[in-house]
Amino acid sequence: MALFSSLTPVFIAIICVLIGVIMKKTNGEKGKRDTKSQHPSRPWVDEDLKDGTDHPLEEEEGDEEWQGLEENVAHVPFTGERYSEAEMIKRSQTFYELLNKRRSVRFLSDEPVPREVIDNVIRTAGTSPSGAHTEPWTFVVVQDPHLKHKIREIVEEEEEINYKKRMGDRWVNDLKRLRTNWIKEYLDTAPYLILIFKQVYGRLPNGKKKTHYYNEISVSIACGILLAALQNAGLYTVTSTPLNCGPQLRELLQRPANEKLLLLLPVGYPKKDATVPALTRKPLEDIMVVM
Repeated sequence: MALFSSLTPVFIAIICVLIGVIMKKTNGEKGKRDTKSQHPSRPWVDEDLKDGTDHPLEEEEGDEEWQGLEENVAHVPFTGERYSEAEMIKRSQTFYELLNKRRSVRFLSDEPVPREVIDNVIRTAGTSPSGAHTEPWTFVVVQDPHLKHKIREIVEEEEEINYKKRMGDRWVNDLKRLRTNWIKEYLDTAPYLILIFKQVYGRLPNGKKKTHYYNEISVSIACGILLAALQNAGLYTVTSTPLNCGPQLRELLQRPANEKLLLLLPVGYPKKDATVPALTRKPLEDIMVVM
């Protein structure tokens, strides 16, 4: 009994320490939950638009040595076009002048556009470089009027919330000079809508995930090439990133879970009475640094 009595304070101390550790862990987990439940500092940020490139796949699905890529790709001779200096300057100037006419047009005609042109501009976008040549893009072309209208309904509903609640006064005020709002008539009138999805991962023949390296950057480059191809063909668009619409549009278009919406492009000819803001572009000395 004497021994038990002498050890009692020790037991009590140990129990107190254990209780303290448990309470600290519980409070820590509660704090994490509370933090997650709070509104983010930038509520307009769209989860689909976040770059997931730096997030590794789950360990059990991402450790595959074989990614479904050919181990020994044949290398063939390559000879590129070579122009004289005068021709290079002329071609570069001509191409600049073509793309300098590119404008974001929100007033699009319902005049039909040849489907073959759409096929060709998307083929052109598909020539884009990509991480490990994984080609992590899907271009969904919508021409059905009913489906276009469903897309408009989804986008306008979310965009109204974006303008009134998510984006904040500064962003909304910055857009006022461009006279934009949540009404997107062009989603109905444009003969084609092109929705560009990034494939955040692929699937191997065994069903496990396949890494798509730099999928965000790769698809963004493809979008730039697509814009240039549309301009070259005499078609116009406005780059639209429908915030917080990705999951609904993905479900509507029956796209798989590994695809996330990056960009929506209404494509067509400008209306006869179309207008654009009288904007200027930065001069070369403001965007280029020569070291």
